[in-house]
Amino acid sequence: MRLAGWWPFVAIRARLPAQVEAAIRAEQHASEIVVGWIQLAVVATFAVLYTLSPKTFVAGTTFAPVPYVLAAYALFTLVRLWLAYRRGLPGWFIALSVVVDIALLLATILSFHYQYRQPASFSLKAPTLLYVFIFIALRTLRLEVRYLLLAGAAAAAGWGLLVLYVVTADPTDRMITRDYVTYLTQNAVLLGAEFDKMISMVVVTLILAFAIARSRRLLIVAVSESYAARELKRFFDPTIAEKIALADHGIIAGHGVLREAAVMMIDVRGFSRLAAEIGPDELVSLVTDYQAKIVPVIRAHGGSIDKFLGDGILASFGATRESETYGADALRAAEAALATIAAWNGERAARGAAPIAVGLAVASGPVILGAIGDESRLEFTVIGDTVNLAAKLEKHNKAEGARALTTARCFDLACAQGYAPAGGVERRPGRAVAGLADPVDLVRLA
Repeated sequence: MRLAGWWPFVAIRARLPAQVEAAIRAEQHASEIVVGWIQLAVVATFAVLYTLSPKTFVAGTTFAPVPYVLAAYALFTLVRLWLAYRRGLPGWFIALSVVVDIALLLATILSFHYQYRQPASFSLKAPTLLYVFIFIALRTLRLEVRYLLLAGAAAAAGWGLLVLYVVTADPTDRMITRDYVTYLTQNAVLLGAEFDKMISMVVVTLILAFAIARSRRLLIVAVSESYAARELKRFFDPTIAEKIALADHGIIAGHGVLREAAVMMIDVRGFSRLAAEIGPDELVSLVTDYQAKIVPVIRAHGGSIDKFLGDGILASFGATRESETYGADALRAAEAALATIAAWNGERAARGAAPIAVGLAVASGPVILGAIGDESRLEFTVIGDTVNLAAKLEKHNKAEGARALTTARCFDLACAQGYAPAGGVERRPGRAVAGLADPVDLVRLA
């Protein structure tokens, strides 16, 4: 992609993702629509001022070009707006509109000496020239340097041609003077003053071009980072992606925070058998459907997906975003997840597919949220005994003949936070769980 963001005015090339290029084109397209409306507002303002202001030319003057110029410019602007809304403006039409803007303005200025029946040099005194800076400034809205430079070059060159016409219009009197007072008080041409005007147009254009070049680079960086942040959310939980994207400093391995949270582990039962019975495409499709059912449920209850472990999902409540109801949220999410799996199995049965069984466990307690790994590969995750306990309880479902387990501590905490179980639960105190040194008081949720 060839970028018009010059530094200071040398074209650069950059490889950008197609989505980023499309976003930049969309911004430029929107800018052209804004330019069109501003131009239309300028035309309307000029028309109102011209209509209401007292006329200084001789009464009965038959040649009054301003209304015709305004009408032509209004028509051109409407066509331009229509094209911008309909399909976007091609580059050649944008360049043409830049030249037309300047040409119509200079043609209006040139016509003043006919309208007021004065020598050609009279046109060079018109304050209407200041409007040229409006047309130059309008080109900054697109954040593309080439059209801004074209506007400045057209203005300076057009004014130069106008000066050339003035000094050659009457071969017997070129109206050129070296006296500043004569220039100000009579219809005379001071070439130095006209060169000053052209230099001002060029300098203003170059300053704006330099600013636009920098702004465009920032726009590309901003759009690229926005795209990257949006893509990041596909690989991380949105709350994790937000923390990474908005971090004041780079994420550094070894930094973490201690939180009180609940951790959920949910896993597909008999996944190894399924993997042996069905093809890889069907297996991946199954896991994708399963995750698509469960992930929204977890997030709807305030949970964050920590990671996908093949057919397993590790989620946390109150870790990435502090919560006063993390325990209750986790158990409500557990109930909703089981109900979702039951409904999904109903859909699968309707089309002759085998049901899917899951095991689920929730534990609560202190967790550490932070980045682990090295500088070349980091993982933002929750770690600690609570995470390990949830994983062990999920495996312990088989020993208890259960689909969902939690600790009595987590259940009592959730109830204190407003949780009310939808169905019957069973307390099972003093249970031996593989991998744990001491017995654990459990609650069978389902």
